[in-house]
Amino acid sequence: MDERRLNLLRRGLRLEGVTLGWNVLEGAIAVGAGAVSASVALIGFGIDSFIETASALVVGWRLRSEITGRSPERAEAIERTASRVAGSLLLLLAAYILFDAGRHLLGFGEPPRESLVGIALTSISLVLMPVLGWAKLRTARELNSRALRADAFETIACAWLSLTTLGGLVLNALFGWWWADPVAALVLVPLIAREGLEGVRGEEDEG
Repeated sequence: MDERRLNLLRRGLRLEGVTLGWNVLEGAIAVGAGAVSASVALIGFGIDSFIETASALVVGWRLRSEITGRSPERAEAIERTASRVAGSLLLLLAAYILFDAGRHLLGFGEPPRESLVGIALTSISLVLMPVLGWAKLRTARELNSRALRADAFETIACAWLSLTTLGGLVLNALFGWWWADPVAALVLVPLIAREGLEGVRGEEDEG
């Protein structure tokens, strides 16, 4: 293995470490605050954080396997598995958001209340996640890694989910528009589902 690829693999592993640490904290806070305020968008945001944690573990395993000198065939097999797992986690997230947001819009859930904790958390995530996601995407392209690419889009989806969740929380807090919360969550379902399908199918970045 050449030195440049080894450095890229180490960079990817560091990025996954940052993802893991932040999302454990973010997920716990978001789910707790979402449960208190009955916010479907905030709970979905927290679940996304835990899905990202699982994805980071799987993709970190794939990167570390190559760093430790696994055979190219074994590394490729792990790459395919990691890509499918990351993609499957994205599809699970899309399904959860679709179900829970739809349930609230149809009147089967408690209307969400304002959450200052949620507003602060999603504001921080809105700054951090785009930087982390684009760093992963650039590294994935240089490594030609489908698994890291799927994980990068999961992080970028988290950034957009931060924005839509924040918008829903702010509109609810300022104007009492409870429906803005589940609608904000639904906005991201097509993007999340598309990237999830690409990860499951193992499609390469052609751009």
